Amino acid sequence: MIELETRELEYFIAVADELHFGRAAARLSIAQPALSKAIRRIETRLGVPLFIRTSRRVELTPAGQALQEHGRHALNAVSAAVRNARRAGDAEAHLRLVIKPGGDAGLLSPVLAEYAHQPDARQVDILFSGAGDRTDFLRDGRADVGLLYAPFDDLNGLAHETLHTEDRVVIVPPGHRLAGHAAVRMSDLDGETLPRWKGIPGGDGTGPEVADVVQLLHMITVNRMIGVLPRSLVEPVSTGLIRIPVTDAPPSRLVLAWNEQDRRPLVASFVAAALSHRDSALTAMVRSQSS
Repeated sequence: MIELETRELEYFIAVADELHFGRAAARLSIAQPALSKAIRRIETRLGVPLFIRTSRRVELTPAGQALQEHGRHALNAVSAAVRNARRAGDAEAHLRLVIKPGGDAGLLSPVLAEYAHQPDARQVDILFSGAGDRTDFLRDGRADVGLLYAPFDDLNGLAHETLHTEDRVVIVPPGHRLAGHAAVRMSDLDGETLPRWKGIPGGDGTGPEVADVVQLLHMITVNRMIGVLPRSLVEPVSTGLIRIPVTDAPPSRLVLAWNEQDRRPLVASFVAAALSHRDSALTAMVRSQSS
């Protein structure tokens, strides 16, 4: 038995996000008394309080926090299911690939060329995202496949295949105390100012917030911080900056990811093409090393 309707979940998520019934009602374009009544009805049906209401504030209870997390996933799943159902019936649907600008390690062109040889290849639309929302594009159905960086992007709920593994480097300005080093360790970065990445919770640095690599490199140029990045994102490095390998930093993996519930031939065909290119590139590299 389904105890909550999709619309009720939308009402709850709006209040949980805003923690204010007036703002949530405005966001939903409904009257506040109707929204309050709907939330009370949900709480009665579930048999648990979802919010602590006082004259000054609204807070989530533990039950409310659990419903917020899982309810959001449920709404995303419903949205993705609707989009995929519509697209499955569209023989001319394009494949949508989400990446961040410059975040393909040079693989995008050869993978697209490999995919073009597939008998069922479709037109590929490239979508650009911010620093931390590519996974949202995949989970809510706005994109079919995406190029993500592990371990930085959250791969929970996504199927994925590694296409490329690389080391990480620290970028410093000229004159920095590490500038003359051939290599460094993570401990050498203690006390340094690192960026806070916009939209990426946890693991934040203490420096200014940046939204992309371009902003980061600009802040490094003016001596506001340093940054640790996958090598391919700064290859070649910007003029005047110095790139140093970080020998003990966990490797970065560029992965092709898609919603693990998405089994459409449209997606499977692109994944097969990407893996074919990866395997061919690995074979060529092994041969060159042994010759």
